[in-house]
Amino acid sequence: MSSLSAGFRLVRAGWVLVREGVVSALPGDQLSGLPKFGWRMATIFARRRALKQERSDRLAHAVARLGPSYVKLGQFLATRPDVVGNDIAIDLALLQDKMQTFPKAEAQASVEASLGRKLDELYCEFGDAVAAASIAQVHPAQIDDPQGQRKVAVKVIRPGVRRRFLQDLESYFLAARLQERWIPSSRRLRPVQVTETLAQTTRIEMDLRLEGAALSELGENIKGDPGFRVPAVDWERTGRDVLTMEWVDGIKMNDVAALAGAGHDLKAIAANLIQSFLRHTLRDGFFHADMHPGNLFVEADGTIVAVDLGIAGRLGKKERRFLAEILYGFITRDYLRVAQVHFEAGYVPQKHDVAAFAQAIRAIGEPIHGQPAETISMAKLLTLLFEVTELFDMETRPELILLQKTMVVVEGVARTLDPAFNMWKSAEPVVGDWIRNNLGPPGLLADARDGFHALSTLARQLPEFTRRTEHLSREVERMAETGLRFDEKTAQAIGKAEARYTRSGRLALWVIALTLLFIAWKLV
Repeated sequence: MSSLSAGFRLVRAGWVLVREGVVSALPGDQLSGLPKFGWRMATIFARRRALKQERSDRLAHAVARLGPSYVKLGQFLATRPDVVGNDIAIDLALLQDKMQTFPKAEAQASVEASLGRKLDELYCEFGDAVAAASIAQVHPAQIDDPQGQRKVAVKVIRPGVRRRFLQDLESYFLAARLQERWIPSSRRLRPVQVTETLAQTTRIEMDLRLEGAALSELGENIKGDPGFRVPAVDWERTGRDVLTMEWVDGIKMNDVAALAGAGHDLKAIAANLIQSFLRHTLRDGFFHADMHPGNLFVEADGTIVAVDLGIAGRLGKKERRFLAEILYGFITRDYLRVAQVHFEAGYVPQKHDVAAFAQAIRAIGEPIHGQPAETISMAKLLTLLFEVTELFDMETRPELILLQKTMVVVEGVARTLDPAFNMWKSAEPVVGDWIRNNLGPPGLLADARDGFHALSTLARQLPEFTRRTEHLSREVERMAETGLRFDEKTAQAIGKAEARYTRSGRLALWVIALTLLFIAWKLV
């Protein structure tokens, strides 16, 4: 029955996308055969009003009809231009995660259930919601403090959102499986794995304790950094469904006129934003991955405060070295080194020629050096780089895609503040310092120290490793003599799972086909 209900939800979502003109806005002229026929039918069934709108507006109307789960799906796919394409990703990034508020009484009940205490024991005052998104909404509140009352922001999970998302998630998985089965060219993008990543990301975002932990970790990382901070978390009043944190008084970064009117140096704020983001990324390997201007405030002294850390990105040391070296390589026009870094990191298969790959990198870098520095986009450079590496069989790297997408947003915010913003001049101190500290003598010492630590850990585990190797050797010898066998229970379980998967898939396909035929018959 779950496959049946997922099929119905998938058909409904498809119909909404058709009616709101989203499908007809796709480049159907490039299609042929049955897909082109489907695109033409979608154009016929689209609302006349929708056909007069821009594609981004069509998407916004469709998502508003489909509900909060599809807002999160759109936001997630906006971070994966490798899956949906750059144009669609840009449109999805424009989706506003703004929903109707839910009643204050429901928020109060959620707080009490999550924290196990009465509301008046937790807060002196609890105000009406001031902002609402697809997963949660924010209330102002007052708490008792040794120095008097203090204002806080209370983020509360939307009631029923987990159940609704899990239901919609079934239809996402069904669509991904059908895509992998019937569109072989899409298998390279691994749609089922992409959907699993969405599921995991959203589960994390729906546990506000984890967002509190992310705020705490980022706060510790940047404790000594100038001009950038995150709000402090009140752990006593934080649980799975509620996050209490410091209230931020400042001007939102999307209100450029107000920032200028308050006397802020917009150029300095733009430079501070980029340098802070690169510092978090390269130095700490942990960055705020949803830094749109609505999540950034500027305090009276010019300090940037970032809120809403539901989405965070991590980069390992290898990925950080990769990023720093390719940026530095483009700055110095050392394209061969940029190519070598891709091979050393294992991103490009060894079967390809390094010199040929360096030639492709040069095709990206040389046009950049003919432009004024303030017109060069680092985010655009990374986008072109990923397009070229695809030709050399570089597999999708979700952490790099998330980094590239966040950089697009951050760079866009900086250029909004300062249209003549020089990305490279602002980035060079941070990138240069990281290169000197991690690839120069201090970096070599750190690598040697890490290598020695790894060897000592291996030495401690050597007896256990030897025991396991002997056991594995005996098992391999036994399998060579008797063959690989399943016990009866395992064989039956495999057979039942396969039969259930095949039956459910066929049933879902029939439901979708019959529903579409019924809709077409009713509309003719």
